[in-house]
Formats: sequence, C-alpha cells, structure tokens
Amino acid sequence: MEEYISFPVLFSNKNFSKLTEEACFILSKDFKNSLVFHEKDLDIAMLNKAIEELSVQYHVNNIALHKSSWSKEAEIIKEPHFCTVLQNLLLYFPACISTDESGKRLFLSDRNHHRIIIFDGDGTILDCIGSCPGFEDGEFESAKLLRPSASFYHETEDCLYIVDSENHAIRRADLDRRVLETVYPTSSIHKKSTGLWTWIRNKLGFTSDDDVKFEEHDSPSLTCPWHLIKTEDNFLIISRSFETLWVMDFELGEIKEVVKGFPNTLEFCRHFILEKVSLLKKMPDYLLQHQRDANLAREGLPYAGLISCITTFENHIIMCDTVGQGVLKLNRESGISSSFQFSNLGMLGLPYWLSFPLESFYAVATGLSVRQTDHIQQFSLLPGRVDIRLNIDIPTDTELVEPLHESCIWCQARGAATELSAVENVAGSSEKVGVAQQWYDELDNLAFWAPESELVVEDENATMDTNPEDKRMHIDCVVNTSPGTSEVIIYAALYLKLRRNHVLQDDNDQEKFAARIANILNPKENESFDGKSCTKFLLKSNRDLRDLFFIKPLHVRIKLNSQDHPKADNSKDIVLTDSSLNIDVSLN
Repeated sequence: MEEYISFPVLFSNKNFSKLTEEACFILSKDFKNSLVFHEKDLDIAMLNKAIEELSVQYHVNNIALHKSSWSKEAEIIKEPHFCTVLQNLLLYFPACISTDESGKRLFLSDRNHHRIIIFDGDGTILDCIGSCPGFEDGEFESAKLLRPSASFYHETEDCLYIVDSENHAIRRADLDRRVLETVYPTSSIHKKSTGLWTWIRNKLGFTSDDDVKFEEHDSPSLTCPWHLIKTEDNFLIISRSFETLWVMDFELGEIKEVVKGFPNTLEFCRHFILEKVSLLKKMPDYLLQHQRDANLAREGLPYAGLISCITTFENHIIMCDTVGQGVLKLNRESGISSSFQFSNLGMLGLPYWLSFPLESFYAVATGLSVRQTDHIQQFSLLPGRVDIRLNIDIPTDTELVEPLHESCIWCQARGAATELSAVENVAGSSEKVGVAQQWYDELDNLAFWAPESELVVEDENATMDTNPEDKRMHIDCVVNTSPGTSEVIIYAALYLKLRRNHVLQDDNDQEKFAARIANILNPKENESFDGKSCTKFLLKSNRDLRDLFFIKPLHVRIKLNSQDHPKADNSKDIVLTDSSLNIDVSLN
C-alpha cells in the first residue's frame, strides 16, 4: 500500500478492538468476521491463504467468461489507478540495488515498472531486464517480472539472481546471453523447448494444464520474498518484514529449510544485517531519516525496509531513494551526496503501458480503457507511398532530457496501409528503409512498371516542410496504401524535465514545479485524478524538481482514405502516387 499512497484510509461503522501503535492487517469480507493480524504475530502464509479463500467465489463467478477451447485469456496485471500517472516518472519506487564491482555495473530494481535497470557509475543505462508485468521467461525484451526486489550478482556465472517478489519466485538473468529464466519454483514447462513454435502454442493457449504443474508438490512455497543473501552453498531468501527466511540450495534450486519468527531470522543473518546497517549509518541524518520514515521499520530493526536498498560501489555508498524516485550516491571521502543523472534512456525502449502487447489486444476488444489520443487527423489520398512527418511541440516550460531514440517509438499500420518502414526520429532528410521494405518496393516496381513518359502524380493534399530553422522535434515514417480506409498509429515516449530558464515568479518555488509536473502527467480524460495528491507526493522528495525526469506520452492516430488508383493513358497500367504529410502536434 505504501508504494502507491502515503497512508491507507478505511471507512467503517463497525467497532474494532483497540489497536496498538504497530502496524496491523484487517482482513474481512463485507466487514463480517474481521480478522486482525498484528505485524509482530503476522504469518504471511496464513494471510495469503485467507485471501485466496476469499477470492475463490470471485474466480468461480468469472470462470465462465472464457470457455473457448482455442483461445487464451489475456494476461492483464491490474495496477492501482494512481499508477497511471506516477508510472510516467523515469523511476517508480526504486526498491533495491546490487553491484558488479569488477564489471563496473549496478543493478536497480525499478519495482513498480517491473524491470531491472543495469547502469554504470556515471548513470549511463547499459541494459534493461523485463518488458511488462507478468511471469514469463525469455530474452530481456520479452521476459516478464512482477515487482522485483533484491538481486545478487554471481561473478563466476555472469548471472544476476533476482527476487521476483509478487511472482513468489527466484529468477536468473544470464547477462551474456541476455536471457531470463526461473530458478524457483520449477515446473515442467520451463524444461521444454523455448523455440518459436512453443511460444506460439503458449500464446494461443494450447499448453495443457499438466505442463505447468509444479514438479515439487511438497516443496515449500515462497510468499512475497524480498531480501536475498548468498552464503557459500545457499541462498537466504527473506520476507520484507524478516518474519520468514527460506534456505535454498544454490546448486539444486530447492528449499531446504524454512525459518519462522523475527528473532530466529535475525539470528540467521545477523552478519549481513550488521554490515548493511553500518552503511546506512554513514548516510547523512536528514537523508536517512527521510527514507526511514517512508519505509518499513520494526522494533529491534528500525532499518528493516532499507536493508536491500543500499550497497557500495567503488568509493561511493549507493542507496535507493524511494521517496525522491531516484538513486543517491555518497562520496565516502568528501561526504558529498548527489543523485544519479541517468542517460542513454533509449535502452529502456517504449514503456509497456503506452503500447499493446500481443496478449493485451483482447483486453481492448472487451472494453478495457485505452490511453488518451493527443492528435487525430484524417486525410484523403491517392494510393501509393505516403511519407509522414510529425512536427511535435513539447510544453514550452520543458525540455528534452536527450534526443528521442528510435527504440522509444512504436508505429503500426492497419487496414489498407501496409509495409510500414523503419521510424526515424531525427529532423534530417535521410530515410531508413529495412531489407524487407526494399524487397517489397522492388516487387511493386516490377508489378506496376510504367513507361518513362508516364507522369508521377503528386497528391494535392500533401505538404512539404520547407523551414530549415524549424527546431521542433520530428518523427518520420513511411507507409504504402491501397484503395480503402486505413489508420497509422504512432506511440512515443518523450523524456522531459522542467526548463531551468523558464521565467516564474519564484525561481525556486518547488510547490509550483510539483504542480506543473502533476499537470503535465495528468491524462486529459482522467477526471478522477487528484492533482493535489500528486503534488504532495512529488514534494516529499525534498529535491529540486527541475532535475526530475518524467515521460510525456505521445499518441497520434492518422486516418487515411485512399481512392482508386488512377489509370495511365493506355488504360492498362496503374499510376503510382507519392504523397507527403506534415502533421503538427502540440503537447502544450
């Protein structure tokens, strides 16, 4: 709960027993027969079982929605409504961090973005693990995690072991092959072929239920693991509250022992905790108190929520800033602290919440809400090649963190428009055309060859960009159209920050900066959005908000109505038409 709002609010006319100052959990259905779990006595496994029992009836009522023998129900991870705004921050609840000293790499769990970000000591992003929320092995770009937490880098294997917290699993990322796989729990499906045909069968729902059953039926299950410690032969996996510890054999990937109770867990990993606490105490008091107030604390271990969010790297102490949504570093010699300024953001690709993964198309068809459209425009054209250029005006009081990278752009042609070329995000006139596009163009030239005397008709609706001083951002793409209606959809993630030289009444008014960022992040159709809550959330960071990176999503839909091909003089050949469209898009 604390990852999304500052405090939970419960309205009830029922009388509950007097609660102590420590955290507790109230579990009930329609506020009948409420169960109160105090944190010190909480058994996560029992709580999880109770929740599952309450959910049985819900699942029974909804199981009839998808009975087709050939279709697979869309895998949709529902996220809190507030996420739709805050997920457009560059980092959203950076929870845990680990390092590879020899390779000069850091591994950050960007928890609410369901990914692991790999970067160097200068903040340059080197790679990213995870595409969207879910549970799926595969290459880094397609693999799925669900709110990962702690990680451990194994130098001999060149692998990163990841606690996939809400999948209740341990994952292993092979950094050389760039493949993510599941270490625990194991199932027979993980040992099957990972080829294209297997992937297609899984997507279409042809995998039998027997394939995905756990092989170790009596093996203890992980429940919301968080911390990860490597000993000589084992992994120690610990819950966030330090109430439960699982001992996993490193070689076999099996749970050998489960330790229950806060005192027993502390005794089991005392050396690790003392090492982390000593690092935390070296952080400035104001920073440490700020993080401690926002994270889990326990009597006897006030830094429980910070144990896995701090590490060392070269001559610095590195700590996740879960309040300011960043990563802090403290120089151990000078005592000066600062925040990482991340670069090479194109490595993160297009965020999953801006585009539609294969398994989410069904969700849109069944009425799931779609993000706002920034610009819709319709054109009537003659069939043929269409060069499209978007001229984008970003908010005047913002600036691009770095030039828009091709990997942060997603295009799709639908209907009578086909053969979408590679996307170009620079203002130059050079054109990127893939090998497949060139091959199809050559076929078109052979099929529709005309005598040299034949004229190429330029569509009268097309416009040309003739202003060499145009400083707007541009996105170029090319499609081929046939007679009929079509649509070109363009998504892009623009990484922005507030412009420092923008004239304001108070040049250091952080409250105004926070309000402005909240206004930019707010989707236009989101009437329930509370700008004040978002502003308060941003102000908690106690940082200069002009240094905060955030995403401004771009969603453009271009509708094309193509008429019939014009005929040549001999009435046999078809005249090919080249058109160009310049479309102005304002994000102010």
